[in-house]
Amino acid sequence: MIRTIITPDKQRVSINVPKSYVGKKIEVLLYAVEELIEELPSKINKAARFKGLLSTEQAERYHQYLKKARNEWDRDI
Repeated sequence: MIRTIITPDKQRVSINVPKSYVGKKIEVLLYAVEELIEELPSKINKAARFKGLLSTEQAERYHQYLKKARNEWDRDI
């Protein structure tokens, strides 16, 4: 794999393909690095968006409820 970042000085860019890639399917991606950086924060740790949504008391009640519900899975019916 070959990966590089360039800053073009005109609209046309050409590439030389390594001899070992001749005859193979290759993928060429073109995007501005700034565009990629803008998209990354929304994809990273989506759970963090919910931080602080519940009060400490609400969170404790929720954890107790989940603990009780999980214990229900283990009991014989």
